[in-house]
Amino acid sequence: MPFLFSGRKKRAMTLNLVKLCVGAASVEDLAAWQSSHRASKTASGEPCFFHTTFQTPKRQIELLDGGSLYWVIKGVIMVRQRLVGFDVGHKDDGSPCCVLQLDPVLVRVRPVPRRPFQGWRYLKSDEVPQDLKAGAHDQVASMPAKMRKTLAELGLI
Repeated sequence: MPFLFSGRKKRAMTLNLVKLCVGAASVEDLAAWQSSHRASKTASGEPCFFHTTFQTPKRQIELLDGGSLYWVIKGVIMVRQRLVGFDVGHKDDGSPCCVLQLDPVLVRVRPVPRRPFQGWRYLKSDEVPQDLKAGAHDQVASMPAKMRKTLAELGLI
């Protein structure tokens, strides 16, 4: 949704979410868990994964304008998934919740340490870690995941 600023239209900056990935020790753990427990479809029938959360984001338009959910695994942002939709749902105990619909593709990012927090937080596009390139030219991407995590915790990458 455009914002008005000094009489000129200004495009909204893409917004993202960041959330702790409780119980996963690696990106591979997250991928396996989502594949076996969280497969779904969007309203248009596209395949997606989902995650339930108590609080519903108020800035959904900005989040769906190219935003992603960045997962914090063992204290480090390691991977993201593009947000593809939102829905209303219920948790296993019957309580209402927001359903975050996620692209099934997990995109690894440069590891960034993140302190623990409750729920999710907004993450502006100028605060997000860069995607890791899949080619051999990116030395960080070619490192083992444990080494990337250790170097990120030390503030070296």
